Amino acid sequence: MCESCGAKLSRRRALTGLGISVLGMTALGATISAAPASAATLKNAAWCNPALGRFPDGGHYGAPRPGGPHAGQDVTNSTGTAVYAAAAGTVIRRSWGGGLGGRTGNAIVLSHGGGIYTYYGHLDAYRVALGKSVSAGQRIADMGATGNVTGPHLHFEVHSGGLGPTVNPVPFLAARGVDLGGGWPRIDPGARGATVTVIQHLLNQRGSELVADGNYGSVSVTAVKRFQQTNGLADDGQVGPATWPKLVPSLNQGARGHHVRGLQVALNKRSAGLLVDGEFAGVTATAVRDFQRANRLVADGNAGPITWRALVG
Repeated sequence: MCESCGAKLSRRRALTGLGISVLGMTALGATISAAPASAATLKNAAWCNPALGRFPDGGHYGAPRPGGPHAGQDVTNSTGTAVYAAAAGTVIRRSWGGGLGGRTGNAIVLSHGGGIYTYYGHLDAYRVALGKSVSAGQRIADMGATGNVTGPHLHFEVHSGGLGPTVNPVPFLAARGVDLGGGWPRIDPGARGATVTVIQHLLNQRGSELVADGNYGSVSVTAVKRFQQTNGLADDGQVGPATWPKLVPSLNQGARGHHVRGLQVALNKRSAGLLVDGEFAGVTATAVRDFQRANRLVADGNAGPITWRALVG
């Protein structure tokens, strides 16, 4: 974990961290501006998990450091593990420590607009250039152990209200339907994007006749609710940890159909660059194995629940 990565909390943020619940979770040092008017509306598929791994002891937000409380959440995995953009944005910094005080190691800072920034630290390698626009889920770097650390990990920060004031990334992402480090996402009605397109393709494989347009509108919501009812689930229209495992299939090379299209769209969100043709042939199998290796999963080329969860998370 980070030996440094400390940043002093402002008085305002320190006061909010004394027990005030933000988004239903107590977030040490979270700013008031991080609390949305309605958390459900934020689960719109615009955010995703930046890296697969575990939370190391002492790597949590607010953990004591010589230079001040830990400003992010550490996610541990081996050197070379893929690091992805948590949301669409622009690479505004790609340098040692990201040009921010108290940080060390190779780092990237993304600007997402609206005063929201994300920081990715201790990187082993960059995969995107300074000034480039990136999409949510695009691979931007490799996890590493550069700087003042005890082992390889991603140091992940969220800045809200400008570049400087940090918030706890775990509840911040949870409010947006993302389980930092791993886990199924939560997608609410009104969401848009590639993950919604994946859902539509998977539903079409099960008999729906949806336009796979990435818009989680009323027609797609009705199809999800019907699927949930059929499978004995709460028909709330949210595609979350209860619905995903019943929706995703286990796919092997040679499969074909709408579910393979869903797999290809999910892989493309993670930078695969596949033709979405519904054919699980050699190129798609190679892309699955490459994704599995990049995320330290069993690289067997088969898309099972663990691989699906990493892809859509």
